Amino acid sequence: MPGQVRDELTRRLHRNRGGFSEKDVQVVERPLLKRAVGASALGNCMEWFDFGVYSYLAATIGKVFFPGASPGAQLLSSFATFAAAFVVRPLGGLVFGPLGDRIGRQKVLATTMIMMALGTFVIGLIPSYDTIGIAAPVLLLLARMVQGFSTGGEYGGATTFVAEYSPDRRRGFLSSWLDFGTFVGYALGSALVTVLNLALSDDQMLSWGWRLPFLIAGPLGVIGLYMRLKLEESPAFQQQLDAHEKNMAEKTAGGEFRTIVKEHWRALLICMGLVLLYNVTNYMVTGYLPTYQTETLNRSSGFADVLVLIGMVWIVVLITFLGRLSDRVGRRPLYAVGAIAMILLAVPAFLLLKADGTAGPVLGVLLLSTLLACFAAPSAATLPALFPTAVRYAAMGIGFNFAVAAFGGTTPLFTEALVNATGDDLVPAYYLMVAGVIGLVTVRFLPESAQVPLHGSQPMVGSRAEQRELITTSEELYDFAKERSATR
Repeated sequence: MPGQVRDELTRRLHRNRGGFSEKDVQVVERPLLKRAVGASALGNCMEWFDFGVYSYLAATIGKVFFPGASPGAQLLSSFATFAAAFVVRPLGGLVFGPLGDRIGRQKVLATTMIMMALGTFVIGLIPSYDTIGIAAPVLLLLARMVQGFSTGGEYGGATTFVAEYSPDRRRGFLSSWLDFGTFVGYALGSALVTVLNLALSDDQMLSWGWRLPFLIAGPLGVIGLYMRLKLEESPAFQQQLDAHEKNMAEKTAGGEFRTIVKEHWRALLICMGLVLLYNVTNYMVTGYLPTYQTETLNRSSGFADVLVLIGMVWIVVLITFLGRLSDRVGRRPLYAVGAIAMILLAVPAFLLLKADGTAGPVLGVLLLSTLLACFAAPSAATLPALFPTAVRYAAMGIGFNFAVAAFGGTTPLFTEALVNATGDDLVPAYYLMVAGVIGLVTVRFLPESAQVPLHGSQPMVGSRAEQRELITTSEELYDFAKERSATR
């Protein structure tokens, strides 16, 4: 048994004044668990389908909505509109997070799903600048802000929901399916744009082709909403509600925000540091690399699209394996190795991306994608474990979204601006190195949570056999602790 698990169980047994009984250990039913993971992953898949589409179509969207600007200004304007969605994400987190802690995770996740689908669908319907003038980019901005507001409650809620459903021993593996959905969605979006770019002429893409991927979001949203409406509330939330129903009903969003900042500031800072590490890498690879290849290195859009698509497929292959590995070796070692590798390998990776031919760029993107997978795989299990059940959704909404807004979604915009200002095409590598240093410092203060029950939740197991095994282990631990106390 890992030391962190033994220590946590010993503390709980001391409070319990005895070993666990059946009522002290929650057994998760396998059909409910599969449904919870699948429905949550689908939401992430849809969100990142849109993200992949927007990233790959950034240059085209700039021409459609900002036709009077220079090519560089068009691209920056497109990325600025993209980044605007991240500005309102913290607001979405502040609204949906406390709501999820009061009325339940399932209801809020159904709401964010339909809002996200509508925001994406509407983008495909907006007339061009040539048709309605300045109203076109304004409507694009508003649609992106609806997406950002809903996304503010999406990832924090989905990670909270899956973490609270997962057996303690398998939380890393099961939670990694959320980010599996993330990168499948991105890969599907980017693959669709790649096919459209190959099948349609430039004029056709500018006229109507770019709209097709956004319009697909409508049917996807209906499917996702149906799946989420069929979910049951998470066991941890039900336990919390049963024990503290009156207290939670009286809780206000403002009061919960003050409680989180005052009592959980250290966990918030750790959360933000890990999110910075993950999302700077994430948005550099998924959001900026296609543009870096075409605009900075002057390669064809087809080459750039396929290159990043290879990286996304590689992450999909790796991520659940790394999630399972984090259950065995711990979350901290996986983050630490990834952060150190980022510091050492960011510049070599970009030198490979700049190399002539195909082998060098493919190796470079695989290297960056492997580092990204090291951060993505443990995140959905690690971040919710930082906070107790009563404030978990709201705390995730605050910590995750503020960090993404400040450092993640702005990465393509800042990096493109710095490359233009300095003329140094290795700036993206330096940016990643800084993120690696911040992440490594954060890992130093991160408590190990692999296989440890969540704060404020009962121990979670996947079967009756595991329940009996844990009850027997708890009795042995309690007897051993009593003997040690008696001999002192």
